[in-house]
Amino acid sequence: MFDGMPPLAKDFLNYMETIRGKSRNTIKEYCYDLRLFFRFIKLDRNLVDPACDFDKIDVSDIDVDLVRSITLSDLYSFMSFLSRERDNSARTRARKVACIRSFFNYLTTKAKILETNPAAELDSPKILKSLPKYLNIEESKRLLNAVDGKHKERDYAILTLFLNCGLRLSELVNINLNMLRKDTLTVVGKGNKERTIYLNDACIKALEAYLKVRPVNGVRDKNALFLSERKQRISNKTVQHIVKKYIKSSGLDPERYSTHKLRHTAATLMYKYGNVDIRALQEILGHESVSTTEIYTHVDSQQLRNAVKSNPLSNIEPSK
Repeated sequence: MFDGMPPLAKDFLNYMETIRGKSRNTIKEYCYDLRLFFRFIKLDRNLVDPACDFDKIDVSDIDVDLVRSITLSDLYSFMSFLSRERDNSARTRARKVACIRSFFNYLTTKAKILETNPAAELDSPKILKSLPKYLNIEESKRLLNAVDGKHKERDYAILTLFLNCGLRLSELVNINLNMLRKDTLTVVGKGNKERTIYLNDACIKALEAYLKVRPVNGVRDKNALFLSERKQRISNKTVQHIVKKYIKSSGLDPERYSTHKLRHTAATLMYKYGNVDIRALQEILGHESVSTTEIYTHVDSQQLRNAVKSNPLSNIEPSK
């Protein structure tokens, strides 16, 4: 995964994975972001032919002297490049800012390679918070009722867990049989952090129905809960395909909804109808910060309409 990366970047990525406990997906993103940053620096410093293929610029020769020469101005030039040349959204640029901050902080405070941190004053782009897209109750029922076919028990169980427990895609795919204990499920979330999820009746019944037909003979990963057609652990891509298929067959918009939108659905319905405390919802979803969970505390238009109608002055008419 770190092929072609300079030694100081490899050291940083290994530190983030083994010491800080960042997930493999996060490490992959950091690796991609740093490679992009180094390519920009080499191009900006005229260290490569301006007409070269940007995505093929070799960064393995990035050394300490070059990194020491990087300034805050260079970092903002990179942000401008991302916006202007790569058409990166504010959210994507913010992720790259987080990576660069972590990288230079590591070089300054841990590796002691730099005396001053050029990213210490690097501001992150402002991200406008948008309300999460989610299915309402009737749409959720339509989605579940659309399940059919050869693997209907498996697919129904997958959709039920998404809609009731708010699992991340990676968490669902990595569920093992030994993680199920009566009415509880242990999942491994971001940063390899384990958390316990309590299963409701719908989840228990869906899992029981699936386990009755789950293949036993010829299974490659015997401990994997959800298996593919080839009897191996189901992949992220396959689950995404399954979800898209049923979203489409239930008459919903496959461009609007995805596996992550089902997580939004579970969180929103729990908060809206279950009177779930924000801290409890944070624990269920496995959010590190409660500020992330707060996006689910939005109210819909009907709630706003009812709030205005409940005003004690709502029935007063003007005098004739």
